[in-house]
Amino acid sequence: MVNREKGHCELCARNNVELTKHHLVPKEEGGTFGETAMICIPCHKQIHALYTNKELALRLSSIQDLLQDLQIMKYVKWIRKQSPSQLVKVKKSKDR
Repeated sequence: MVNREKGHCELCARNNVELTKHHLVPKEEGGTFGETAMICIPCHKQIHALYTNKELALRLSSIQDLLQDLQIMKYVKWIRKQSPSQLVKVKKSKDR
């Protein structure tokens, strides 16, 4: 079992959540050595459920860009109300 760091999610701003490293430009799009953000597992899953790696690389390559996108904006508004210890299911976008 992997011990994950707990802390502050850079996307949803919840505290005391398990964090994962998100490559702002996906590795398969050339972001292996680029900037990363520490975000919670539900946010990380939601990002990859909604957007292709190409889309992330071209137009959503920063936390600010993500937070200005309507789909993530709605999700962040909802997830902020959820308990950090609650398991959240992620659904894929029908548009993807």
